Amino acid sequence: MALMTVYHGGYQPVEKPEIRFNKHTKDFGFGFYCTVIREQAERWARRFNTKIVSSYEVRFSSELHILEFKEMTDEWLDFIVACRSGKNHDYDIVIGAMADDQIYSYVYDFIDGAITREQFWVLARFKYPTHQIVFCTDKALKCLTYRGFEEVK
Repeated sequence: MALMTVYHGGYQPVEKPEIRFNKHTKDFGFGFYCTVIREQAERWARRFNTKIVSSYEVRFSSELHILEFKEMTDEWLDFIVACRSGKNHDYDIVIGAMADDQIYSYVYDFIDGAITREQFWVLARFKYPTHQIVFCTDKALKCLTYRGFEEVK
């Protein structure tokens, strides 16, 4: 498979990515989150005092169990709801749009029944494209080759 470049925004260079398990649930569950959109990784990094974007080359293995959402659909929303509710999945990699801060609260309003699925989709229009690729297993992390980092101004 072809090579692709992905970026991770944080507060330090990440030469050896790892899967971190914590109390906070994320869109696609536990894993190492990256994006193909460098500007998005820079936005992630800007949350910290030291703003670092690490870059990697990725070569997917055909042995990996990959789920890709090519667009925001009901299946994408249901997957996010399940992951944010603490349900695990068996994918090595999950790829798709991000339920970022713009619609974060709408996901929980939908989970709580405060808004319908139709109301969610009306509210969930993005002002800019988002993308995330989550490496969920150690096997998936082996697809990453660290290429360096830059400090974001």
